[in-house]
Amino acid sequence: METTAPEKSSSPSPRNQNFVSSAPDSADTHIENEDVKHPDVEDEIKEAPVEHEESSSAAAGSDAGEKASDLDSVSDEIDQFLSLLSSMEDKSTPPDIPDYVEVFCKLVEMQIFTYDSGDSSARFGCNPDDDSRFLESVNRISKLTNVITKFCSANSYYAVSLNQTSSVMQCAMNFLENEFHALLEDSNSKRLKKEDSNVRALKTKQPSFSSNSYSNSTSNRESSNGLPESESDHPEEDSSPHSPEVVARLNKIATAMISGGFEAECCHVYSMIRHHAVREAMSKMGFEKMSLDDVHKMNWDHLEQEINRWCSIVKETSKLVFTTERNLIEAVFSGYPSIYQTLFKDLARSVIFKFLNFAEGVSMTKQALEKLFKVLDMFEVLRDLNLKINKASYSDDEWENELKSEICTPASRLGELAYCIFCDLEGSIKSDTGKTPVPFGGHHPMIRWIINYLRVLSDYKDSMEELFEQHQKSKERHDETAESDDHENDSKPPHAINNNNKNHRNNQNQKNKKMSGFRAQWMVIMHCVDQVAETKSKLYKDPSLRYIFLMNNGRYMLQKIKESSEMQELVGDAWMKKWSSDLRTFHKNYQRETWGRLLQCLNQEGLQVNGKVYKPALKERFKNFNAMFDEIHKTQGQWVVTDSQLQSELRVSISAVIIPAYRSFLARFSQYLDPGRQTEKYIKLQPEDIENAVEELFEGSGHLSMARKRT
Repeated sequence: METTAPEKSSSPSPRNQNFVSSAPDSADTHIENEDVKHPDVEDEIKEAPVEHEESSSAAAGSDAGEKASDLDSVSDEIDQFLSLLSSMEDKSTPPDIPDYVEVFCKLVEMQIFTYDSGDSSARFGCNPDDDSRFLESVNRISKLTNVITKFCSANSYYAVSLNQTSSVMQCAMNFLENEFHALLEDSNSKRLKKEDSNVRALKTKQPSFSSNSYSNSTSNRESSNGLPESESDHPEEDSSPHSPEVVARLNKIATAMISGGFEAECCHVYSMIRHHAVREAMSKMGFEKMSLDDVHKMNWDHLEQEINRWCSIVKETSKLVFTTERNLIEAVFSGYPSIYQTLFKDLARSVIFKFLNFAEGVSMTKQALEKLFKVLDMFEVLRDLNLKINKASYSDDEWENELKSEICTPASRLGELAYCIFCDLEGSIKSDTGKTPVPFGGHHPMIRWIINYLRVLSDYKDSMEELFEQHQKSKERHDETAESDDHENDSKPPHAINNNNKNHRNNQNQKNKKMSGFRAQWMVIMHCVDQVAETKSKLYKDPSLRYIFLMNNGRYMLQKIKESSEMQELVGDAWMKKWSSDLRTFHKNYQRETWGRLLQCLNQEGLQVNGKVYKPALKERFKNFNAMFDEIHKTQGQWVVTDSQLQSELRVSISAVIIPAYRSFLARFSQYLDPGRQTEKYIKLQPEDIENAVEELFEGSGHLSMARKRT
């Protein structure tokens, strides 16, 4: 059978010069029948008959429906031919190549030309039915190429057909590669434009916590970009960079390219586009690669901002990679686990390595108390990154261990830095030698600073527990190594050297079992705070003001701890009960020092001589009471009790002690003073005056209402 057709058009595709295949030269392929020519795409469809041993098809029409019908018809013939060749066990006597193989190749070539014609309505993706038919045809071309290859040595015509199917296959793959690239890139550009506003918000929203703002801390810790700590492992809403329709097309193209032996090209395009997309997203978030020197040269304010940005970018990028990109890869390359796993792991490795240099740089900076929380933020970000790696490892221990090993170095250094900073807090507290008392018994700045520092730190309780445990294990390993060295190098018998050390470690281990390392150090700090309060209270000469100071600061500490369940857990019930008891003691001591002396003026002893009231003594008592109360009112009106509940408790307790005693004293002895001038001179206060005056205490303003009333 022979098919004669017009000469093929040489016009290339306007979009890709390689799309239209060229016919093989007859001299190169040793074709014996010199009458066989290669038809032009359109003329072949219009003029060339399709012959078959059992039936022949009608001439193809010019409209799209007829072309699709011809392609379907020829496809059926191709399927039968493939089935025939695949079932042959003897490869030495293959049947002749049917003419419809060449026609089929031309039909596929024409579809590529139509897609690339520039007509937007005919582009790939506009007609799902045409696209599916085309991809199925490409799959048939691939199968034809593979099967025909097996018979080339037995029949020279198979070599000619192989040349043609291979050429069309290359043309189809070039086209699909370009479409794959365009779909990935176009959709990504739209997505990046859509996210620009969100990214700008992310770059500017960088909450920080400086050493000057501990008193303003809150109990609910958020991530540094304002997002909750927990993240879903699956995409939410429209997190994918592509619509489901585009993903489906990408999947079909990837499947066709992989099946056609173009896996490397497909994976290369995908990796190139998606790696670039992630890098661009990171850049828009504000990510900049920094050297260790860049980090070490920054002052703390600048470095703190960079840490905030780094934490935000790592969280957002890890969510992008481990959720959005991972799901996209699995969807595009579904059915090929080894491919999508490799692509994802390469992307994740590339992204993670970009973050580690900055983390290592921060871990090598000098210790400073104000750095603790930012260092812990970075430590937790890397820890969470490890968890994501573990979930996304596809059971690939080698890949997982490689990434975790890379993360381990900066994470361990950050953890050790945080441990050392916290342990330095004790020394910083003890080194304070300030001798200036806080005016009027208010909150001491250092006590407020420490308590708020601990309040924020309590939110990192789990991380700090982990760090102390890691440090303890590291110390034990170091001790075991040192002990082993002692065994080898010391001339004394090993048991003589190590018994004391072992006993000491055993005793220490018993203590550590009762309380975790972090909590033990926490309680050391709380003990330091107790000592600070006690030491600073002794700077006041007035014992009453000393107890006001202790009550103010004790109540402040207790209230801060009550506001935080983490702090309550760390200090324990025993400490809470102790401080509550101490506050009651301070209150009693204050009452005794201030109002106990005033009550002595209302003592009835010594006022009667021979059963009669001795007026000079009575007048002296009233005079002393008035003077002493006036002095207390003026002095303690300037003192500060900031806690409204404590202020109320003090006033109530004062009134409960003084007013009944004064009212009783007044009722019994006022009658012994002559009405008129004597009464006005010595009875200057009524019970309600005392009650009003007590309500003016501890405001920090030194009210003079009583003085104005008496003038």
